Amino acid sequence: MFVDGAWIPARSQATTEATSPATGETLGRVPEGDRDDARAAIAAARSAAGAWARLTAFERAALLHRVGDVIEARRDELARTLTLDQGKPLRAEAYDEVDELVAYWRMAAEDGKRLGGLLPNSSSPGKRALLIRRPRGVVGVITPWNWPYTMPAELIAPALASGNTVVWTPAPSTSVAAIALAACVAEADLPPGVLNLVTGPGPVVGDEIARNPGTDAVAFIGSTATGRLVAAAAAGKATLLEMGGNGPVVVLDDADLDRAVEGALAACFLCAGQSCTAGERLLVHEAVRAEFAGRLAAAVRSSVRLGDPFDDATTMGPLNNAGVAAKMDAHVADAVARGASILTGGRRDDSFKTDLYWPPTVLDGVPRDALVATEETFGPVAPIVGITSLDEAIELTNASRYGLLAAIYTADLSKGLAFADAARAGWVNINESSNYWESHLPFGGRSGSDSGLGRVGGAHPMEAFTELQTVIIS
Repeated sequence: MFVDGAWIPARSQATTEATSPATGETLGRVPEGDRDDARAAIAAARSAAGAWARLTAFERAALLHRVGDVIEARRDELARTLTLDQGKPLRAEAYDEVDELVAYWRMAAEDGKRLGGLLPNSSSPGKRALLIRRPRGVVGVITPWNWPYTMPAELIAPALASGNTVVWTPAPSTSVAAIALAACVAEADLPPGVLNLVTGPGPVVGDEIARNPGTDAVAFIGSTATGRLVAAAAAGKATLLEMGGNGPVVVLDDADLDRAVEGALAACFLCAGQSCTAGERLLVHEAVRAEFAGRLAAAVRSSVRLGDPFDDATTMGPLNNAGVAAKMDAHVADAVARGASILTGGRRDDSFKTDLYWPPTVLDGVPRDALVATEETFGPVAPIVGITSLDEAIELTNASRYGLLAAIYTADLSKGLAFADAARAGWVNINESSNYWESHLPFGGRSGSDSGLGRVGGAHPMEAFTELQTVIIS
């Protein structure tokens, strides 16, 4: 673990074995931190907070750019570590995530320079009012395993750029990748205690980070169930929660089907479907459903290749862990039991080194109440649900308890905008995949949904990581 500028074991000396989902090999032993380790990291962050906050935004930006430089120099190493630890195909996805990681650090460095306050009018003659953005202090960061580089970066980098120190705990199943990222920060030589990494079980380390009075704000990306626990533990603190999604991809009868099929491939099979913005259900107009389903299945068979993630020809790797693979098993079986048809895929592929390889699966005729259409499957599946109108698409979209992202394909812009107006989603794409986003734009769930609170993306997390101080000058 990386605490107060030093690499240390867990205080208990406990470790856990890290195993590759791609090859089944042991990658090493990872420290299994506990509450005492988390408390020590929080204390280190608290001790470093004052000096870090007093640096100018430009001084902090130079240090964040230095982290970006180290990441670029370690690009090959980081990409291979990501493939081994998470399972992403090296050429198709891992290098892209490392490049995106660099972008997040550099973007935060520049956004921190531009973080300004206001000069509102005073009601009293001879006085001036200043509204100044101040860092909250120590930010606790809890991150998932599906994007183990970029998702930490979209929280950690803005937190540091806006003058906070950080205590970070990653998902246990991608702790090796997290340690590789922390090593880049260590090489960049940020002051001790500015970033602290504690590996260990979420219910222990994550809970301590969320509820400990030494953290002033808590940022979480992950499942809705875990996010609720984090929110409860962090009650009374500033929180940023980016949680689950079941966002639909709507295909109306006037849609460009070639474009819709291309978008569905990215929506359902990027990162093996393990994305909160995945196309968890495809709501397709009955007039084009059969044609769309046939085209999608053919496109999957011809262009999505499940295989060894170190093979340059592979476009989709294994699932990351046994839990998500078991959920995929259950959701596909439930859909078939309810009458859905398997057009391609449908069961695990046992010809690989681990049992986590699930082929890309297309299901047609999925009932709207099937698990795969109502829950977050988080696997490589394209469940096609028939609809008869735009109104029905809106109704099914808003019937979900999630509200993260939705997409629609239509030749009529007025229909696309009507869908965006009515859909209770924090982000809506028109004639674009649900897995399309831009890293500088605000991303998060709509109020009242199970998809979270606040916004990630660019400088937007800084709204949660800072607070306004009012200064009156007489």
